[in-house]
Amino acid sequence: MSNAIKGPFIVTGASGQLGSQVIDNLLARGAEPIVAITRTPEKLAALRERGIDVRAGDFNDPATLGAAFDDGGRLLIISTDDLEPGKRLAAHSNAVSAAKEAGVSHIVYTSLTNPDENNPIGFAADHRETETLITQTGIPHTILRNCLYADLLLMNGQQAVGAGALYAAAGDGKAGYVTRADCARAAAAALMAEAGSTVRDVTGPETVGQADIAATLSQIAGKEIPYVPITRDALLSAMVENCLPEFMADVFASFDVAIAEGYLDVTTSDVEGLTGQKPQSVRDFLLANKTALTGQE
Repeated sequence: MSNAIKGPFIVTGASGQLGSQVIDNLLARGAEPIVAITRTPEKLAALRERGIDVRAGDFNDPATLGAAFDDGGRLLIISTDDLEPGKRLAAHSNAVSAAKEAGVSHIVYTSLTNPDENNPIGFAADHRETETLITQTGIPHTILRNCLYADLLLMNGQQAVGAGALYAAAGDGKAGYVTRADCARAAAAALMAEAGSTVRDVTGPETVGQADIAATLSQIAGKEIPYVPITRDALLSAMVENCLPEFMADVFASFDVAIAEGYLDVTTSDVEGLTGQKPQSVRDFLLANKTALTGQE
């Protein structure tokens, strides 16, 4: 490894989609040693065989975190995906406290674009307050404010192709959608190279609106897929009618509101600055996933 910053490099949520990709990137970059933290260590036997130290750790059970973070190092705290009110922040607080107790040398945290007090996204406050907790530790840190995953558009895109229209409550707003793969590359790079304390906006190369997405879906599907703006309440009702729990539907609807109000209309060069590689555009991402969107080769 050519970088002077030494590990161990500790990745939480290591059995999740983002965490597993971060570890793949660390391995490709020659990082060592790597520590993988997960609630389900039995799922990571293949990583153990590759020489990675797999440890059990659960943010919701602080008693497990002392051993998980033992020996310190550079720590990636991947935000939990718990959408129930209050649970995410409590889990993050446990992780941050354990990191300080373990003497970690740097914290990288996956946050959210513009998590200020007016951001309508249901868990924006959790990210904002977690950032504050990290700052208060005095530990050098990198806050990665990830925009919405472009990967979420695959589910919406499938539905739009099937329904013949893209329905959303995002108005004419735009978002700097970024792929999970680019977020993983950025996180691995930050874990290995960032010094001091910084805030990075992790975005795609450009902001796009729902009409832009609909145009790409139309090309992929070979038929017109118009964007049909609807209200937040209509979107919420549709999701609940399709058996999504109301608290989850409320969070997903809040994404569209945040886009409509401009909170996610952000694009930067931070991904390229961290990784040396430009992030993938929404258009290229969707075109590369044509089969997933249409069910056709």
